[in-house]
Amino acid sequence: MTRSNPPAGRLADAPDALLAERAGDGDVAAFETLARRHGPLMRAYSRRLMSSPAEADDVVQESLITAWKEIGDLRDGAAVKAWLMRIVAHRAVDAGRRRKSHGNIADHPEAIDKAPGPEQSAVAGSASQALRRALAGLPDEQRRCWVLKEYGGQSYEEIAQTLGISATSVRGRLARARTTLVTEMEEWR
Repeated sequence: MTRSNPPAGRLADAPDALLAERAGDGDVAAFETLARRHGPLMRAYSRRLMSSPAEADDVVQESLITAWKEIGDLRDGAAVKAWLMRIVAHRAVDAGRRRKSHGNIADHPEAIDKAPGPEQSAVAGSASQALRRALAGLPDEQRRCWVLKEYGGQSYEEIAQTLGISATSVRGRLARARTTLVTEMEEWR
C-alpha cells in the first residue's frame, strides 16, 4: 500500500486529485468521499443563493448528480472544490430561472412560522431589492467574482480557478464591484 493510492477505508485522507481521478474511473466510494468533504460548503453556498433551504438542497443534489456524470472530464483533480462550486452556481441559476419570479407566501409554509413583522419585512425587502438592483448593474465578470466571494466564501485563488482568470484580476474586479456597490447602496442607507 502506497500513500498516493490509499485503500477504500482510508479515502477520507486522500487528496482531492486522487479522489477525482478514482471517481472519474467509476469509483463510487471516492466520489462519496468528495461529496462528504465538499458537501457542507456546497450546501452553504446554495443556501445563500436560493430562497428556501429545500430549494437549496435540491440544487446541491442536482449539482452532485451533474458532478458524478462529468467528473471523468475534469482535467485538474486538485481543482475539484472550485469545479463543484461552479456547478452549484450554474444549477442555482437554472433553478432561479425555473422558479416563478415572485412566489406566493402560501407556497412556502415554513416562511409563515418565521415571518418577520411588517417593519422588518419592509426594511429587509428594501435592502434586498436595492442589492439586487445594484448587483444587476454590475458587469457580469464583477458580479460573478462578488457572488463567489461574498456568497460562496471562496478565496481569491479559488475564484481565479473557477473563472479561469488570475488572482490579480479577481482582486481588481472585486475592488471595482465593491466601489460600485457602495455607491449604489448609499441611497438605501
